Amino acid sequence: MIRARFLTPDQRQELEQIVRRPSEDHGVARRANAILLLDDGLSCVQIGTVLYLDDDTVRNWHKRYLSGGLDELTMFDWKGGLSLLNKAQQGQLCDWLEGRLCRDTREIRAHIEASSGVRYSHSGCLKLLHRLGFEYKKPKALPRVADEVAQQQFIDLYEGLVSALPADEAVYFADAVHPEYQTRPASGWMRKGSNTAVKTTSGRGRVNIHGAICLENFDAPFVEVTKVNGDSSVALLAKIEAKNPTKSTIHVIWDNAAYHKCEQVRVSVLIKAYFSPIPGPPGSACLRG
Repeated sequence: MIRARFLTPDQRQELEQIVRRPSEDHGVARRANAILLLDDGLSCVQIGTVLYLDDDTVRNWHKRYLSGGLDELTMFDWKGGLSLLNKAQQGQLCDWLEGRLCRDTREIRAHIEASSGVRYSHSGCLKLLHRLGFEYKKPKALPRVADEVAQQQFIDLYEGLVSALPADEAVYFADAVHPEYQTRPASGWMRKGSNTAVKTTSGRGRVNIHGAICLENFDAPFVEVTKVNGDSSVALLAKIEAKNPTKSTIHVIWDNAAYHKCEQVRVSVLIKAYFSPIPGPPGSACLRG
């Protein structure tokens, strides 16, 4: 039987502040509450019933408080269980996971059972994966034809071009875009349970814009066309040349689309255009006025 009124006034005030503090850790406040109830004269069994605890837990908290004070109440020495897989098995699992993309734990649990003879539950497998440093997220989208070596070669080429660019030359990046006149709902804060709606357009009106931009002065010539093709490419190049009458050479960098390298672009009577003889990305063109 624990005698009541074993706390000093200062100790009781300290514990009451913990219990009343809204931002206090729930576990610490619960322990402080139990000590205060013991000081009020309630038994361990009564406190256990009120706080949904075992009475031995309350006695243990009382002993810890008497031995170490508030510091003992705020100390949580929980220890997780040992992994069912040894270090070698965990290493093999990591190597296996890094070689594929698993959508859920069923495939992973089946592999662990087949390779190590250990059966994991869904929650146990999640804890294992977090412990091994894995997380559930979307993979990064990488263009199918991306070539890191070729990309670096182009970066080196471009940096070399602009670093030694004469005053009477310019560099443009060009491409076609197809903005769509259509409502697209996006996420936002709404009252829970509401059925917010947004009106959509009646059709899918589409605009074709063939444009370019110079990163030095942000000049952005463009042509709005019914269809992006060789004619629009020639028209865009003509507009770029018209906006740069003092330039002896205009470098235009665009992708390898068929309409960017068609015969109309090569033999246009309006613009002398040819593919750059220097090593560069397919579709690079050089204009000379």
